Amino acid sequence: MKRLQLLATLLLPACTWAAPPAPAPALDAQARRDVIEHLIDEMNRRYVFPDVARRLEAALRADGARAFDGITDGGEFAARLTRSLQDVMHDKHLRVRYSDAPVPVRQRPDDDRPTPAQLAEWREEESKRNFGVERVERLPGNIGYVELRGFAPAPLAGPALAAAMTLVAHADALVIDLRRNGGGDPETVALVCSYLFEQRTHLNDLQWREGDRIEQFWTQEWVPGERYGETKPVYVLTSSHTFSGAEEFSYNLRALGRATLVGETTGGGANPGDLRRLTEHFEVFVPTGRAVNPITKTNWEGVGVEPHVKTTAPLALPTAEALALRALIDREQDGERRGALQKRLEDVQKTLSAPG
Repeated sequence: MKRLQLLATLLLPACTWAAPPAPAPALDAQARRDVIEHLIDEMNRRYVFPDVARRLEAALRADGARAFDGITDGGEFAARLTRSLQDVMHDKHLRVRYSDAPVPVRQRPDDDRPTPAQLAEWREEESKRNFGVERVERLPGNIGYVELRGFAPAPLAGPALAAAMTLVAHADALVIDLRRNGGGDPETVALVCSYLFEQRTHLNDLQWREGDRIEQFWTQEWVPGERYGETKPVYVLTSSHTFSGAEEFSYNLRALGRATLVGETTGGGANPGDLRRLTEHFEVFVPTGRAVNPITKTNWEGVGVEPHVKTTAPLALPTAEALALRALIDREQDGERRGALQKRLEDVQKTLSAPG
């Protein structure tokens, strides 16, 4: 369930409410101290690297609440506290959140599952986002294009993803656009990867602090719909906003040599975790595990995933399309079709060379 909580955490800030909650009372010194003490406790008990958590405790106790004197606005306090955490820990998943509405209390303190209310809201919001499937298209030259804005849990997103991947199964090249994808469920990452391989393939591991447990992720032996397969070219578009699970997808395929990455270096967040309540109006996302790629034995935390072909995010699609067209032209035997591909390539190159 940790991975489900991770996705819920990423999506909750975008949720809408029937009526805006009344603002919480202004913060006083005691309220700020309470948040900091609960934060120290959560980090020492759960953060993936205990030694780093102890370093954070020492830094916070050295300054104490004095570093935040005079801050009475909850949102500003959460932002300032998050910056302090980042200065010490450099973990982009780690952040404090403020909510005008009271943060739900878990029935059991160690239960990391979303509340029923959160799950219901989550499902409703995911359906409005079409479970992350933003756009599916057949580009000229029989190049498939799929834009994914997130990796919603497979039980929810499975039908939409199966429909999208089946529509591009017979394309001669495939572009998967993750430029605006902030991540999600690693099981869904594995599901989408499964359409790009024929054999069961080891993709990624998550190593959790609790119990020093390792969770493996492999492609599926069976997928709904049709596979694209493992012999045709794949291009993955990335940007600096590509984050978390979307970075895992990119990193998996890069490490396996299955795709060409085009665009910008990604955001650099590889430590999954869950959201923990601090006080009535504050909560923190605590990374409780880390990704370990079975090939590289490391991950992209703090450094991002570097593309094979670097370009700006806006130019990533035409750049990938040009790469795909050149590859198709090289292997095309039919003269008429080869000419059509060449004409399309010339049009794309004009886009790439246009001023601005």
